[in-house]
Amino acid sequence: MRAGKGLSMADVEKTAVVTGVSSGIGRAIAKALIDAGWRVFGSVRKEKDARDAAAALGSKFTPLLFDVTDAQSVRAAALKVETTLQGRTLNALVNNAGVAVAGPLRYLPLEDLERQLDINVFGPIRVTQAFLPMLGADARFTGPKGRIVNMSSVAGRNALPFMSPYAMSKHALEAMSESLRRELSVHGIDVVVIGPGVVTTPIWAKADDMNVAAYEKTEYGPLIAGMKASMLAYGQTGIPPEDVGALVLRVLTAKTPKTRYAILKNKFMLWTLPQILPKRMVDRIVAKRFNMPARAHT
Repeated sequence: MRAGKGLSMADVEKTAVVTGVSSGIGRAIAKALIDAGWRVFGSVRKEKDARDAAAALGSKFTPLLFDVTDAQSVRAAALKVETTLQGRTLNALVNNAGVAVAGPLRYLPLEDLERQLDINVFGPIRVTQAFLPMLGADARFTGPKGRIVNMSSVAGRNALPFMSPYAMSKHALEAMSESLRRELSVHGIDVVVIGPGVVTTPIWAKADDMNVAAYEKTEYGPLIAGMKASMLAYGQTGIPPEDVGALVLRVLTAKTPKTRYAILKNKFMLWTLPQILPKRMVDRIVAKRFNMPARAHT
């Protein structure tokens, strides 16, 4: 097959859309792909972030100004990418943008939960729906079928206390990814989940902004304060975001990638064991870690 003015499809640079590239994992993913010769379209929410990302990532980066909660801006960005591709397929979509909301479910304002789910669950769905035609779900686009990578978390399989909003969003993202992968088999489009553990990114530094005061007079006050301190400490001991970027590149270039990858330090203790141990045993381990009382028996 020929593509454009005498170029074969192999000669055409690979293209990807990555959401949330203003910092952290998203920026590292964009850089890993660009360093490998890809053209990256990356989403940011502010003009300043667009300028900063363009300056840092160079000529193979094109900023897309949209918020994953704004369907109209997502559609406008998709149209911009479609125009640039000129009928070629998009090789990859990486749903990375997300936030972490914390708090005990007993007292959590529902609007906080709604915001969490809107960004981390409905956001990837909005973006996926907008870009699926370009990934090869629409016959108007010619070229290799694209691949979707959804950035989950260890929390997508193992929920910690006071992190239920975030864990709920990542559990939902994993379920969505599994169903979507099976649905998109009719188009030859693959869906892969990557679930990092602690990564040294600004999301952990933002733990310092956690509104502990909202819960300090509840039975959870001292425990949440301790969790906040733990998050700040863990944030300094995680893997670098560049490791996640390198993994995304491997997933997008592998002939047959796995359906899910976990990437974190101390993987056996923090990922493998919690998946195979009885849940009650994991409950006790988590309670001890966060200095929580043992479960009361009646």
